[in-house]
Amino acid sequence: MTGRSDATPQNEASKKRGRKADREGEIVSAAFEEFAAKGYAGTRLEDVASRARVSKGLPYLYFKTKEELFKAVVRSVISPVFDEMCDRMLSTELSGEDFLKGPFLTFLQDLVKSRRVLIARLLVAEGHKHPELTSFYYEQVVSKGKDALSAFIRRGVERGEFRPTALEDFPQLLVAPALMAVIWRNLFESHVHLDTDALLKTHIDLIVEAIRAPRSGRNEP
Repeated sequence: MTGRSDATPQNEASKKRGRKADREGEIVSAAFEEFAAKGYAGTRLEDVASRARVSKGLPYLYFKTKEELFKAVVRSVISPVFDEMCDRMLSTELSGEDFLKGPFLTFLQDLVKSRRVLIARLLVAEGHKHPELTSFYYEQVVSKGKDALSAFIRRGVERGEFRPTALEDFPQLLVAPALMAVIWRNLFESHVHLDTDALLKTHIDLIVEAIRAPRSGRNEP
């Protein structure tokens, strides 16, 4: 009685695709660590290969240039987290105030402490030399977040939760302290500790107080 092998052409092709995806993911993860440690200019694809424990030429099979690899890092490490928050913001059943003081505040607090901010730090330091990178990051992350925040504020106004203010035109104000907190943690934390959680909570509390619509039976200042 002869045994039957399960190694059909379809199974073999599926395994190869899986190995390829795994290798690509390992290279992207290694690239993130290299960019975080050495910046954009200081990162070499050969060093990425070494960190990923693959042959020196393998990254070039997936990414022809360092720019392509950086974009893959943004798509893999940054975009999914921001896209998820944008989706939650536009689909939440919470009131605008509860969402800002709850999931959105937690998102900002976690973001400031996460290693993802190292990519933003890289762009602050080197973006002026690589406008193609800042343009990509703006399209993939910043513009989507900006549009989602504006839509969120506009919906709150339409529902009578927020009063009309210029915040819809300048949604950057909602996240600006997070950027300041990142800069502080990187430059000044060794001099003076900054409680970034408390800072961001205070900011959101002040924003909500400034835009909250007058409640029924309450005189507007």
